[in-house]
Amino acid sequence: MKINDRTLCHYAVGPEGFDKDGILWKRGEVNKNFQKRYFVLKGNLLFYFEKKGDKEPLGLIVLEGCTIELAEEEQEKFAFKIVFHGEGRRSYVLGAETQEMVEEWMKLLACAPYDYMKLMVLELQQQLQELDEADRLGVNSYYFGGEVNNIINNSSTTSSNQRVNPFDCDLLDDLPKNDTFTKTWQSIHCEYGRKISRDRQRWCQRIEDENRKIIMRDDDTLIVKL
Repeated sequence: MKINDRTLCHYAVGPEGFDKDGILWKRGEVNKNFQKRYFVLKGNLLFYFEKKGDKEPLGLIVLEGCTIELAEEEQEKFAFKIVFHGEGRRSYVLGAETQEMVEEWMKLLACAPYDYMKLMVLELQQQLQELDEADRLGVNSYYFGGEVNNIINNSSTTSSNQRVNPFDCDLLDDLPKNDTFTKTWQSIHCEYGRKISRDRQRWCQRIEDENRKIIMRDDDTLIVKL
């Protein structure tokens, strides 16, 4: 794959928002000591700089086809590894000042790959379809189920011999007004946007909880498949 270095450098320091940034300690490939670096995560691209404010990154890690693992053998730092599997592939050992920082970075890096985003989109689409179906059934049962039946039952108790037409316009006028069919596109977009945002937050929280449970285990090495 050909990469335009100038475009990539511009993207690394561009005004586009990033998912996370901060200081991590990177163990060098030649110099095995930990070196302080400034990291920026944008999507599935992890850039690292010598210091914050630099115009060009020192390097780039593409977070595809790798696993995120705890570096339990490290003693100097709270550390984790980005491991690319296969012959000739290298691993990156990154350290943080606290265990909480390690967990936060591991969670975000595990969620960064394109395949993960595809799975999340599919799940959100399924949840949105379920919400649409629930709303549709809710409207139908509201108009033609419980509320109409309640009016019919109430009318029947006042006059047991009087027949009641459930489609009587006067009866339907007594129903509470519903704006389901008069909403603007903007209001519908905002409504479902909030639902999707809540679903995404719940998804990320679930991933964070699962990762925290695994991290607390002492008998295994954490391996998060991407």
